[in-house]
Amino acid sequence: MEKIAIKTKDRVELVDITGPVRALAGKSPVENGVCVLFCPHTTAGLTINENADPAVKKDMIAAFNKLIPPSGGYTHSEGNSDSHIKSSIFGPSLSIIIENRQLMLGTWQGIYFCESDGPRSRELWVRFIKG
Repeated sequence: MEKIAIKTKDRVELVDITGPVRALAGKSPVENGVCVLFCPHTTAGLTINENADPAVKKDMIAAFNKLIPPSGGYTHSEGNSDSHIKSSIFGPSLSIIIENRQLMLGTWQGIYFCESDGPRSRELWVRFIKG
């Protein structure tokens, strides 16, 4: 298993992690198979979405903060219930097909680490499975 260290700087942030995951795939002994990404945090998650226009990230963050506001009358004592809800919507894991040590992503797709309770030091777990 590989690990990628991620340092977030905002409370809610989408961090493009396509490059580091792509680099690991290029060095992996698994030429063809699946790349499994897992986020071991309860207030962060993962998604795949457009990474060509930075406005998409801004729009997604604005929409999530509008749908799930930080102060929504939650009962969780730590004051970060919105973060738990956002991370549950994104989900903790992704699977990406690997072909010839390349991530099989669409033309405009990128992989994002979705921070909901930052800034924090986080990590992402990566495993390549031969297939």
